[in-house]
Amino acid sequence: MAGKAVKSVVKAVGEYQYPWQEKLAKYRTELSKGVWGYWELGAWKPLGISARCRARLRKEVLLAGADWPYDPERKEMKTKRKGHKVDRLAAEKRERTAELMETMPQMLADYRKRRWERKMKAEEDAAKKAL
Repeated sequence: MAGKAVKSVVKAVGEYQYPWQEKLAKYRTELSKGVWGYWELGAWKPLGISARCRARLRKEVLLAGADWPYDPERKEMKTKRKGHKVDRLAAEKRERTAELMETMPQMLADYRKRRWERKMKAEEDAAKKAL
């Protein structure tokens, strides 16, 4: 008989020790404002709940199997490049040079054409001045 009473008291104390549903209902508006705080009328305001209490509440909610929608969105992880920057730049420069060398004959033809046109125009202008 005493064992049942102790178990019920322990169960009641264990359930009421951290009543996360009540705390979640109490701090719902505060938690929705942000993780660390929020700007209000140009001034930074910290949350009304401490980070430790927020973390404890989050842990209790997640352990109970409920959803915790108040976490910030995770940013995409940066991929750190290995090696030296100078090696990477040299490789990119070689690729760019190879691409340009493929178009080089056309570029030279265009250059020669522009130079010839400029020469012809200069000759025409000189001929008009001479007249």
